[in-house]
Amino acid sequence: MRMRRRGVSSVAVVGVIALAAIVVAVGIFSLTPGPKSTTTSSATSAISATTTLAPLITFNADAYTAEVQALLNGFSAATAVPVAPTHPAGSFALAKQIVSGSQVDVFIPVALSAAAPSNLGNLSSNWAIGFASDQMVIAYSNASISTPAAATVISGYQRAAKSNASSDWNAMFASLTSGGVKVGISDPNADPAGLRGWLVLEAAGALYGNSSQSYTAPLLQAQANVTGSAAANMVAPMQAGQMQFLFIYKSVAIAQHLGYFQLDHRVNLGDPKLAASYALLKYTLAEGPTTGAPIILCMTIPVNAPDATEAMQFVQYVVKDSAGVLTPYGLQAFNPPLLFDNTAPPAFVADMLSQGAIAQGGSLGA
Repeated sequence: MRMRRRGVSSVAVVGVIALAAIVVAVGIFSLTPGPKSTTTSSATSAISATTTLAPLITFNADAYTAEVQALLNGFSAATAVPVAPTHPAGSFALAKQIVSGSQVDVFIPVALSAAAPSNLGNLSSNWAIGFASDQMVIAYSNASISTPAAATVISGYQRAAKSNASSDWNAMFASLTSGGVKVGISDPNADPAGLRGWLVLEAAGALYGNSSQSYTAPLLQAQANVTGSAAANMVAPMQAGQMQFLFIYKSVAIAQHLGYFQLDHRVNLGDPKLAASYALLKYTLAEGPTTGAPIILCMTIPVNAPDATEAMQFVQYVVKDSAGVLTPYGLQAFNPPLLFDNTAPPAFVADMLSQGAIAQGGSLGA
C-alpha cells in the first residue's frame, strides 16, 4: 500500500509539472503577436459566412427580359450581389402586381407612366431614370410572306419606303387595316406595346390619311385585330400563322429575327425630341384617357423595396455601364441617362445629377 501511494504521488507530481509547463507555454504563445492579416482574414471569413444577401428582385417589361438579365448578370459579377431571375410581364400589369403587394426591389417598365403615381399609387417614388429608347415597328414572319394578302401589304410597304410619298404610305396602311390580314395589337390596358400600336395607327392616320381614325376605324370594323396579354407573347402565334402582322418594339423584332416595317419617326414614337408631338395622340384606357409619349425604358425603386441598398447599387451600375450591354440588342442608350421626377429625388440620385452622370429629363407625371 505504501508503495502504491508513493507511486500515485509520483504520478501526480509529474502531472502537475506537465500541466504547469503547458500553462506557461500557452501564456508565452498568447503574449507573442501573430500575423495581423491571419486574424483579420479569419474575422472576415466568419462575417462572410454568417452574412447572406437576399437576391435582388426585378420586375421588367417582358419585351426586354434578355436585356435586363444581361444587366443583372453584369451587376452581380461586378458586385457579388445575388440576383433573382427576372419577373417579366406587361408594364401596366406589373404595376398592378406591385400595388397588390408583390415585393420588388427595382421596377423596369417601358413606360414612364407605369412608374408614376397614376399606376403605382403611394408606392411610387416619384422618380424614374430613363436609360434607353426604342421604337415601334410592324413585324411579320416567314408564315406571313406565304399569304397573298400579306404579300400585297409587304409590297406596298417596300414601295412606300422607297418613294416616301404620302400617297404610297396611305395605300400601305389602308391595305394593312382593310381586314384582308390579321393584325396583332396586344392589350393596351396591360401592355404599353398595345397602347402604342393603336397610337401608331392614329399618328399614321393624321400624317397620311384624312384623320387620326383613318386606319383604326376600318381595322376595328373588320374585326381584324388580334389581341393578347403582351406583344412579346404574340410572336410565336404570328409565326404559326394566326396573324400576319404584329405591332412590336424594334429591339424585339431584331432579337426574334423577324421582318419589319421601319416607320417614320413622327409615327414610331421613338424620338424623345418629339414628345410634344406624340402627346397630341389620345387613347382611352380602362382607367381613363391617356396620351402618347416617347418609348423610354426606365427604372425606379418602389417605396417599399425590401432591399433598397442593393437596388440603389443596381441603379448606379445601369447608369454607368448599360450602354455597352444594350447596344447589341438594337436599343439606343441615353448618354447621359435622363431623370424624370415630380419631387426632390433621393440623395443618391441627386448626387448622380450633380456629378453629370444623369441629366434632367422632365416630369414623371401624375
